Amino acid sequence: MPQRQDGQPATPPTGQRPAREYGLDLLRVIAICGVVAIHVFGIIVGKDDLRGSTQWWIATAIDIGAIWAVPVFVMISGAFVLDPRAHRAGPAAFYRKRFARILPAMIVWHLVYLLLVRLIMRGEDLRPLLLGRMLLDSTVFTALYFLWLIAGLYVIAPVLAAFLADGGVLRARVTAAVALGWTTVAYMLPGLALLGGLSRPNILTSWNRWWPFVGFFLAGWALRKVVLSRRGTILALLAAAVLLLESVWQYGVAPSHRLLQMTFPVMANGALVMIAALLIFVAATSINARMRIGPRSARLLVRLSDASFGVFLVHLLVFEVLRLLIPAVAEGRSLAVISGTYLVVLLASFAISTGAARIPYLRTVF
Repeated sequence: MPQRQDGQPATPPTGQRPAREYGLDLLRVIAICGVVAIHVFGIIVGKDDLRGSTQWWIATAIDIGAIWAVPVFVMISGAFVLDPRAHRAGPAAFYRKRFARILPAMIVWHLVYLLLVRLIMRGEDLRPLLLGRMLLDSTVFTALYFLWLIAGLYVIAPVLAAFLADGGVLRARVTAAVALGWTTVAYMLPGLALLGGLSRPNILTSWNRWWPFVGFFLAGWALRKVVLSRRGTILALLAAAVLLLESVWQYGVAPSHRLLQMTFPVMANGALVMIAALLIFVAATSINARMRIGPRSARLLVRLSDASFGVFLVHLLVFEVLRLLIPAVAEGRSLAVISGTYLVVLLASFAISTGAARIPYLRTVF
């Protein structure tokens, strides 16, 4: 999910500070708002007895309409992490910098969600076999899989960066296209096999969560300099909206259109969502190229962007507290209640993350 924008060196070859990518900062903030929405409104979407009702459709439109967020976060990461300047000091220096950031967060937040949320707040029986399975499958808690995903991409980043360094934009785009195409087919095949009576799911664990997102990772670097015309930017956003609306409709009617769902699954690695995410990303790079922002607004935007990683880590804890304290939230049957909950979770998570960033030691896990 979100990463801090620190892939650029402090002093580029020109001797001047690199320009901040404010368009990608804005995209990161919008995307984290989408991630929080997926997890909060998903409580209504998961109520089968509400399926087909007006409030279920609205919640589904918000939930599925934000499904592009995780692929876009991976693309933003790729745009900076695959920059050759991030690898000048060699793989060892790269690993020290990146894993010094992500490993403390992985350890601390896995403990938080295991011990505080599952054991104390929910009272779950965490037997050793179950605990081992959750750790091996990266299913300790809803979104923590992303930490394993990004860690895996960091492991292979020096190899990818070295391969891309001398190949120019064409090599990067061809490689990204091949990886994305391969992943699309890989996620179509299980559905098609199931139609033929064969169960062949793609099995992901903590150690291979990264592979379905390599294409997005590469695409972030390959498309980072794309600048569409103003008309092209608007058309890209409109096309993305149409694809996401189709995904919402398809998710809603999935029980009646099994072949459509099996062939074009509504998920981050499905063909339609993949294209939508790419369109949103290039629209953001195009907006970034024209974006002018005042100093005060820039400081606020950077602060929110840098807080997005912490928001990702803490928002499920905030949501869990509200579910524990407010029965109507736990029931998840009222769109009005869940909408209010979303605003509280989002604002509280940003407040906690921005506050933690000012506290020594604590900021290392935010």
